[in-house]
Amino acid sequence: MERTEQKLKKGMKADHHMVYPDFEQMWSSIEQDELKIAEGETIEQRPRRRKKFALVAGLAVALMATPVYAALNYDWSNILSYRAGIQSALAQGLGQTIEQSITKDGFTLTVHTAFIDDNRTFLLYSLKPEASWDGEEIGFEFTGLKDAKGNFIEGNYTHSWNEELGVFQGYFETDWVVEGQMADVEFTMENMQFISNEKHSISYNPNDLTTQVFLIQKGGIDTMTIQSFEQDEGKVLLKSAVTLTDSKVRNTGIFIEAINDRKNSIENGKRSFLGNQGAKGEYFSQQLFESDALHQEGTKFQISYNRVLETKESDWSIKLNLTKKQLENASFKQVLDIPIDNVPGGTKIHEMTVTPTQVRLILTQEKYETFPYRDYQLDVGGTLLTGYMSGKGGNPNETELRFEMNGLNAASLENQSVTFVAKHRVEGLYGDDNSTRLTNISANPQSVTSSIAGYPISWTYYMKDNNLYVESLSSDPGFAGVNQTYYLEGKEEISGTPEFMGMLENNKRMDVYENFDKKELEILVYNYLINKPNDELRMPLTSGK
Repeated sequence: MERTEQKLKKGMKADHHMVYPDFEQMWSSIEQDELKIAEGETIEQRPRRRKKFALVAGLAVALMATPVYAALNYDWSNILSYRAGIQSALAQGLGQTIEQSITKDGFTLTVHTAFIDDNRTFLLYSLKPEASWDGEEIGFEFTGLKDAKGNFIEGNYTHSWNEELGVFQGYFETDWVVEGQMADVEFTMENMQFISNEKHSISYNPNDLTTQVFLIQKGGIDTMTIQSFEQDEGKVLLKSAVTLTDSKVRNTGIFIEAINDRKNSIENGKRSFLGNQGAKGEYFSQQLFESDALHQEGTKFQISYNRVLETKESDWSIKLNLTKKQLENASFKQVLDIPIDNVPGGTKIHEMTVTPTQVRLILTQEKYETFPYRDYQLDVGGTLLTGYMSGKGGNPNETELRFEMNGLNAASLENQSVTFVAKHRVEGLYGDDNSTRLTNISANPQSVTSSIAGYPISWTYYMKDNNLYVESLSSDPGFAGVNQTYYLEGKEEISGTPEFMGMLENNKRMDVYENFDKKELEILVYNYLINKPNDELRMPLTSGK
């Protein structure tokens, strides 16, 4: 996000239109650290420990005695829900059998199978505790690969508990790929962390819209401050700021829960802006609740979070000789360089890399642009593969789209026609020089109307805790929201800080100007989004054999 914001600001006064990031999609994706891929499905991206270490039972297939069959005879479907290409390759007997183990400090780490191709490196592993283990959730401070020169290769990992077999099953995944045919690496998991989920009650009053402060002073939490903002459609936005006494709480997520008299959760709220930290070390979070749930009779409130109780300084390392042999025969790469004329920035579909587990498309731009579509598919002879935008950094003039190989094999893409399909266009445009005047600014909410490119905009503004809040909303569903506002102080542009973008299913947005002391203001729009849900792009990539 930081790189994207810098790009936006640098390009703000350019004389051309620019497609801005679809913040609605981005923030929806960030909620609960998940990346949306299709029809409510999500693909975990650096999962929070709470998800990473969730206890999952119900796996019924016992481990065979012969190690070479171990990976195949585990049921991996739980953790591979959003890695369909790996699950498909595993079912076909593909992948490099590893079956190497190391035991240390009462835990046995086993790497079962590796999938190495030109798109990613993927390891299936299990972690078995000794009988004396007391059932705490665990994680690791560092997990990754080390190459032959000792360089650390980062990636994502997740694991879940198999109650029946008494093991954690997990995977490690990285975009790093082996150069050539083989590579010697070391898979390492360092500094095991023992994690506790903690809950503390708070006396939050949903009828009080003023700022409420709660002294927790236990479990690593010092104070929690909650601000309430009434929203449309019977919703309430709760913005919380937590100060900590234990830094081991900092990256785990701190959330408000509405609970009934049996302490069962009624609603956790829709979350956004996870892990955002303030200048004084505050942990910020935002949650969108149904107002009825907050006001339900007998409802009480608590905060919930994970805390690292202990870190054991040790490492589990296994040397691996990785090879592409199992997957390379069914893999291929094609340079396409197909221009997409109706997308600005000189955008091209540059390259397609196909492996038995995944298809990767590389889009390039002559100048920085964000690809203005939300949903992606590959139509392979009538069979659809659903894709997602990779969060991989690197070249800002490149966009990666990845498609799990589900129900097809690599030969299908070589022998049949392949069409790239992009749907639901959200286009970003710069605001104009027309300002909207805010008068008699006070704690009393006031409204004024204006328009942007013919779209009606209703502005609501008010003071709260010495800050000015400016909300924008359009009755036209074709308008997808104001991304950011600003005002001029002499020649200097003073930007508002977006308080939420894309949390709501409508186009309402809110900016805040901190420590504001003016009674009148001329507000301007930096950029805004136009919503075109029925817009569809179809680009033939290959004609097949």
